[in-house]
Amino acid sequence: MIASCRASLVSPREGIQRFAMENKARNKGYVHYNHTDPCRYERWTARESYEFMHTRPWQEVVDFYSNSVNGRASILSALFGIETHRVHNDAEILEVSDKIELESVSAEDRTGRWARLTFKIVLSYHGGSFDGWQKQPGLNTVQGVIERSLAKFVDERKVQLLKDKGLPVEGSVVVAGRTDKGVTALQQVCAFSSWRKDIKPRDIEEAINGAVPRNLIVGSVSEVSRSFHPNFSAKWRHYFYILPFNDWEGGEQGSESGQDAENLRCNENTDEQRIGCDECNVGTVEDLINDYKDDHENGKKRRTFSIIRVNQLLQQLEGKLLSYKMFARDTKASRNVGPPTQCFVYHARAAEARLPCSDHGEGRKVMCVELVANRFLRKMVRVLVATSVREAAAGADEDALIKLMDATCRRATAPPAPPDGLCLVDVGYAEFDSQYCLIPKDRV
Repeated sequence: MIASCRASLVSPREGIQRFAMENKARNKGYVHYNHTDPCRYERWTARESYEFMHTRPWQEVVDFYSNSVNGRASILSALFGIETHRVHNDAEILEVSDKIELESVSAEDRTGRWARLTFKIVLSYHGGSFDGWQKQPGLNTVQGVIERSLAKFVDERKVQLLKDKGLPVEGSVVVAGRTDKGVTALQQVCAFSSWRKDIKPRDIEEAINGAVPRNLIVGSVSEVSRSFHPNFSAKWRHYFYILPFNDWEGGEQGSESGQDAENLRCNENTDEQRIGCDECNVGTVEDLINDYKDDHENGKKRRTFSIIRVNQLLQQLEGKLLSYKMFARDTKASRNVGPPTQCFVYHARAAEARLPCSDHGEGRKVMCVELVANRFLRKMVRVLVATSVREAAAGADEDALIKLMDATCRRATAPPAPPDGLCLVDVGYAEFDSQYCLIPKDRV
C-alpha cells in the first residue's frame, strides 16, 4: 500500500512538465502545408480529402476485384471493351550464365550451390480477404499462408535448422512488391527456393491452391534461373485504381467540362492579364481571390472534379524520371542511405468506366486510374490518386503534380486513397510494351 502511494506521488517539477505536455497536446492543431498559389483557397485540407475519398460505395469495388481474382485480368480489361492479358514468359528472365548451366547440367547432377532449385510463382489474391502481404504474428497474410503451404517442400537441412531454433517449419518466399491490407493482386510474382530435387511445379501449385480456395489462386509455377529475384529482376510494375462514385453525384464528376476547371485554374497568364488590364479588371481578379478565401473559411469548396483534368494531370508524369518522395508514406522524406526515391513512369492515365452489373442494368460509375512505372514507393499510387483528384477539384495547373515534387513537406500532398480500390495487375521482366495497358492513350 505504501509502495503504491509512493509510486503515485509526483514531484512539482514533474507535475508542471506533465501539465505542459497535456495542455500542448490538447491545444495542438493539425499543421497544414502553406500552398502559395491562388488555388490554395479551393484546395481541400487533409481531412476534407480523406472524407471525400473514403465516403464511397467501396464494397462494390471489393466485390468486383473478388470476381477479377477468379476470372483473372479478363474481367478487368472488359471495363473498356478490350481483351488483353499478358502471359508470363520465363525465357525473358533467364540470364546467359544460368541458361548455359540449366541446359548443360540436369537437376539430378547438380551439386552444392548449383543444386538449389528456384521456382517462379505467379498468383492472384483478393485484398479484402487478407491483412496484406507481409507475414505478421497473429494476422492472416498472403505470405504467411503461402509459406505454411510450402512447408512440405523445405529441404532436410533447413528443417533441422528451424527446429534447433525453435521455429515453425515453413517455406520462405520473396516477392516482387509487398501490398497493403485491402490491396488486390492479379499477377503477383514470388519465388521459392529449395535444395530438394523431387519437387515438381504442379505440387507447389496444388499445395497453395488448397490453402484458401477462391481468395488465393496460383496462375503458374515454373522452374527458373537460380539468380532470379522477383523484385530486383523486375523492370516494371502495373497498378490499377478504381474510384467509385456515389449515386447522388450523378454525372457531375465525369461530364464536368474543362471550362469550370479552367475558370479556377491558376495559370501563368494571370500576371500578364493583370498587367494588361485597367484597375477595374485588377480589382475583379482580387475580388475573385477574396471570394475563394471566403468560401474556404465558410467551408464552401468544390466537391466535384473532372476526370478529364485528372487524366491531364497524370499525363504530365509520363516519360519522366522524377523523385516521388513527397508522394510516399512510411519512409523518410530525406535520407542518405537506402534506395533512391526516383521513379520512371511509363504510363499514367485516367478514364471513366462502369462496373459490370449482374442484372444487365447500368453498373456503378467509376473513375479508373492506370499507372505503370519501373518502381513505386510505399503508398505512392494511392497518394497520387488522391492528390490528382484534389488538384483537379481545385482547378490547378496541368503540371501541379510535378510542382508538388518540389514541396518541403509531405503535407503538401493528399492522404492516401483507400486501399480497397488498388490492384496490382502485373509485374514485367522484359521491356515495357504499351499494348498490355488497359486504358488506351486516346481513351478518356
